[in-house]
Parts: sequence; C-alpha cells; structure tokens
Amino acid sequence: MPVQPGPRTGQSRRDRLAKCDTGDTGRQGMAAAGLGQVLHVGAIYAGALAFGLVGDWINLPLPWLIGSLVFATTLRLMDLPVRVPQVTRPVGQVLIAASVGLAFTPEAVAALGDLLIPMVAVAVLTVAAGFATALVMMRLSGVGALQAVLASVPMGPVEAANLAQRYGVDRAPVIFGQTLRIVALVAIIPPLLVALDGSIRDPQLVLRTAPWSVTGAALMVLCALGGALLARRLRISNPFFVGALAGAAGAAALSLPVTALPFPLLVAAQTFLGVWLGAVFDRQLVRRSAGFIRAAFVCTGLMIVLCAALGFALVPFTGLSWEVMILATAPGSVTEMALTAKILQDGVAVVTAFHLVRIFLILPFAPLIARLAARMSHHETPR
Repeated sequence: MPVQPGPRTGQSRRDRLAKCDTGDTGRQGMAAAGLGQVLHVGAIYAGALAFGLVGDWINLPLPWLIGSLVFATTLRLMDLPVRVPQVTRPVGQVLIAASVGLAFTPEAVAALGDLLIPMVAVAVLTVAAGFATALVMMRLSGVGALQAVLASVPMGPVEAANLAQRYGVDRAPVIFGQTLRIVALVAIIPPLLVALDGSIRDPQLVLRTAPWSVTGAALMVLCALGGALLARRLRISNPFFVGALAGAAGAAALSLPVTALPFPLLVAAQTFLGVWLGAVFDRQLVRRSAGFIRAAFVCTGLMIVLCAALGFALVPFTGLSWEVMILATAPGSVTEMALTAKILQDGVAVVTAFHLVRIFLILPFAPLIARLAARMSHHETPR
C-alpha cells in the first residue's frame, strides 16, 4: 500500500521523519560546537591566569597582562588557535580606563594646562620618529614607503590596517609592526622602570589595597561606560578607552562619589587585554616574511629608544621625573603606560594626558600621513 502524503506539507511520513532526524542532528552539532567553544575559552583564560600567577609570584608589574600575553603569544606561535569573544577587549579597556580616570582630580586637571605645548611637541616629534624608523625599515626589509610608514607611525593596528586596505597593500605586515610595538612596550617598559625604581617590593600593592566601595566602583564603571558609548556614537577612534577615560576622568574632576575598582576586576581586565594582544600574532606571517619580521624587531627597538630619548630631553622643560616622561612619551600603549604610572604612584594624569593628545593629533591626520607616504613611494592615491 503506498504511503499517503501528509495533509499539510505533501511530504511522506518517511521524509518527515528524516527531516526531524536531520534537524535533531543539526541542533546536537550546534550544541556540541557551542560547548566546545566554551571549553576552549575557559582553557585559554585558565592558562592565562596561571601565567599571570607566575608573573605575580616573581613580582612583575602588570603580571596578569604580561603573563596572559606570553601565554597567548606562545600558543599562536605554536599554530594553536586562540579564539576568545571580541567583547573582552572593550570590557578590559573600560575597566582600566575607570581605574586610571580616578587620578584626574581637580588639582591634577588644573596642572595639565602648563604642559600643553610639550604635549603637542611630543605628538609631532613622535610622528617624525615614526618616519625615521620607516626609512630604516625600508632599507632593512625592502618594503615600500607606504607599508613602512603604516607599520611604524603609532596610529594603532586597526587604523593602520584600514589605511593599508584603502591603498591596496598587504595588511598583515602593517598589523604585525603596530602590534609588535605595543607588545614590546608592555613587555619592556613597566618591568624596567619598576626594577630601576628599586623601592617597589610588590608592584600590585597599590592596586590591590586601593580603597573602594560597591556604590563608588559601580558609579565609576557607569561613568566610564557612558563615555565609551558616547564616543562610539560620535565615531571617535578607540572609544572604549578614550571615551571611557573621558567619562571616568570627568567623574573624578567633578568630585563625584566614585572610588577605585576591586582588584579582581583589574586582574580580569589585564587578562582580557593580554590574551587579545597575544592572539593577534600569526605563525604563518613569521614563516612567510622572515626578513620583514627581523626588520620589524629592529625598528621597534629603534622607535622605543628615540621616544625614550625625547622623554629624557624634555625633563628639564617639564619639571617632571624621567620615569614619568618615559611613560608619557612611549609610542603607544596608553592603557598599560597609565597603569604603570599608577603602580609607580607618580604622574598618572600627566602620562595619560600626553598619550591622549598624541592620539587626538595623530589619528585625525592618519589619512594625510598615509597620503604623504604614498607619494614618497609613488603609490596610487585612493579616491
């Protein structure tokens, strides 16, 4: 006897059963994939925290950030995946901005006005140092002026990659150059300054023991988050740090009842940012562009030295300590440099302000910088 078709779909009973089986299998596969991703993320952060514990045990400054950075970078260089939710980076930035913003007291803000000219000078000279570094990169690696400039001038991996795409050049070396500089700054400057200071036995003590309250910390995070969302709406670059910092600094400058954040939140923030930075590295790029990689390491060191020399040179004109000026003139990594100043308990607002002026002067002119580099390399300018 033939099978009668279903009254509504016109499908046989066998087809309907097969479809149900396929649907069940698909749902089971999705559930398994979702569970696998959860386990992967859990394993990544467990390993990152373990490396952070080691960093804390040996008294590294920013141990959770540096430890998680080393862990994630090691996995990527072993060609192992590091897949974490994209939201972790902005969450980490907002939390760090909320912590740093507390330093912008009314007195600190008033004192920043006298440093406006040195801040602008540092931003301009940092771009000049980036062009000088790009010339060295061109000589060592053979890349064109446009690619070298986009990899060297501290404008951030995202902005540099977008400009590389507009001009039709390979984005991978540009992203690597920008990211390597940030990673080198995080790995070198904080440990070096804390070691040279000599008086800090526990670099995390100032963060671990900062007084806080539930209401004060919640209000600070809300102000930072509000600033971040507003900056994103206005399409300001790096909104989850720059905007969040503006909101947090505004709350502190207005003497609102805000407090520091609980230490576990700062541990989570450092871990999120460290894993994100390490996950950017690509073993395939290292294999494919060994010559460029070597040049990038040399030029990263050169850029750090040039900016450190600039910091030393400005000490007599600013009246600030050389440690503060090294942090203030570092070519990038505002989040980590500001947090290091907080650990040193010296010049947090000044360091942050120097970096913000650099960001707000370089990023709007980044297309102009790229256009100038394109003309140097006779590259076609995009419409």
